[in-house]
Amino acid sequence: MPDLWTDLLGCLDITRPSTQNGETAEFEGRNQQLEYYRVFGGQLLGQFLQIARLTCPDKAVKSQHTVFTREGTADEPVRYQAVRAHEGRSFGTVTITASQSRGVIATASISMHVLEDGPEHQEIADVGPVLGPEHEIPLDLIPWETRAAVDLNAPTVGPPEFEVWMRTPDVDPALAPALAAYATDLTLIGTALRPIEGADQRGNGTTFASAVTSHTVWFHRPFRTDDWLLLRQHSPLLAHGRSFGRGDVLTRDGSLVASYGQEALVRFAQRD
Repeated sequence: MPDLWTDLLGCLDITRPSTQNGETAEFEGRNQQLEYYRVFGGQLLGQFLQIARLTCPDKAVKSQHTVFTREGTADEPVRYQAVRAHEGRSFGTVTITASQSRGVIATASISMHVLEDGPEHQEIADVGPVLGPEHEIPLDLIPWETRAAVDLNAPTVGPPEFEVWMRTPDVDPALAPALAAYATDLTLIGTALRPIEGADQRGNGTTFASAVTSHTVWFHRPFRTDDWLLLRQHSPLLAHGRSFGRGDVLTRDGSLVASYGQEALVRFAQRD
């Protein structure tokens, strides 16, 4: 089995459509080789973005909104149908459907934009220094350096907030949106669980059941993932079996480069 980083890069290596007819193109993406029966949603987010980049190659991704309709199975490749719904001089829109034999597993609406110059303004809390190596905390499914002061795998009660520094190995900056979107899918449920006594993100399937239902990422500025990025996130609500979380992606010098939001099913096991 290949290492997780090499395997992920292979999954994102979608270079050409398998078939193309006018504004519609079909692609196929292989799945990560994980010891897990489901397709990880972050993989789908990354593959959606790679396909959008191929569909509108002269524009950058502005936003991605994905709805997960049913779980995907890891033992079957994912088939993608991409429709270029609109492409003008400044903006483009791509609608992508991901399917397996059971039917549609996810849909994405991706907005593209030609980068423009103009006035800039940013109001956001300052970014502190990158945490030292003593704060290295491995995160399942993240095959690169991650450092955090809080361990989401520990059942300790705290506010529904989480910050993690991350840095990938050297990689083509064209992959930055896909890699960042992949990372944003992993820890928002764990963030929402922090105030719940006895719960942590590794309890999925035992103390609770969870599944992401929708995920949105907005890309504000170009960036790289092979320099330190801070994912700063907060979950303002857990109610009626659903969690909601949001976050920002910032460079080490404090530039806001992306933002994201997620809704998920979080259903706790009934207690006697």
